[in-house]
Amino acid sequence: MAKKLLIIDTDCGIDDAQAIMMALAAPDVEVLGITCVFGNTAVENVCQNVLKVLSVCERQRIPVFRGSAGPLVGPANTVRDHFGTDGLGDVLKDKDPRWEEKIQREHAVSAMIRLVSENQNQVSLMAIGPLTNLALAVRLDPGFPQKLKDLYIMGGNMEGKGNVTLCAEFNFAMDPESAYIVLEEFLCTTYIASWEYACRNSLPWEFFEQLVNQDAPAARFMKTITAKCWAYSKEAMVNKRDVYFGPCFVSYDAYAMATCIDSSVLTESIECPVRVELQGSIARGMMVVDRTNQLKKNHSVFVMTKCDCAKLSQLLLKSLRQPCRK
Repeated sequence: MAKKLLIIDTDCGIDDAQAIMMALAAPDVEVLGITCVFGNTAVENVCQNVLKVLSVCERQRIPVFRGSAGPLVGPANTVRDHFGTDGLGDVLKDKDPRWEEKIQREHAVSAMIRLVSENQNQVSLMAIGPLTNLALAVRLDPGFPQKLKDLYIMGGNMEGKGNVTLCAEFNFAMDPESAYIVLEEFLCTTYIASWEYACRNSLPWEFFEQLVNQDAPAARFMKTITAKCWAYSKEAMVNKRDVYFGPCFVSYDAYAMATCIDSSVLTESIECPVRVELQGSIARGMMVVDRTNQLKKNHSVFVMTKCDCAKLSQLLLKSLRQPCRK
């Protein structure tokens, strides 16, 4: 059976690292490349974080490409404390001084277009950061979306609840124009794991303890980078997720990745048009789910609503039992 070909577009924070390791642990997945974008931290940090994850899992042959350092419109805003200033909890001291030599010279957007063109209708694109690289790809090659097998996005929201602003989810809020372009112009089969979807299918904190206390290099790495991160502490201050959904462990990007790896993880979804709001001081960046087709769009996406948490848990556990040779 042929392997699933995958490109991962990421702003590599802690949950991105978890999702990347999930893909690396999947025996029937071949990661063609990892493209980096600003978001959880500056794109230079994102590149270093991806290299670190690949090193931990002993998969350094996978090419890494540097991409967009900011949104299509306006300045980059990456000063966030969710995963620390470096995206991986601000605890890693052994930074690689020669990391730039290990990044491919080809720009991430060019690499994305090339890899998909070389493998038309075979590549799944996993977008787990702001969608800037994807928006630029369709501007450079308008036929790019039609060459994809499918697209998976972790981002957006479906109930108007926001985690970074009142009404918008982080990845979409970081670059609303790019999110708008992608959801208007990518007509390929598209699956969206929204913020509320992840939160409504959360796992208990006891599972998180089991996850990071496994005896393997990847698990020890995850335990290290989450050790001082308030987003991975059940004793931390109450955040918006706790207010809306109660205390829980959520590895956001893993929800999109799990469905890409094993479609049976997704048990329910809504097929309908969506649009990203670009105006207003409150709703900018919010994803509108149009279940009554008032927008009269001719393209629908699959908005995930329920998953098999047992299967998700097993994929998470397996992801931290690395390195593993394929």
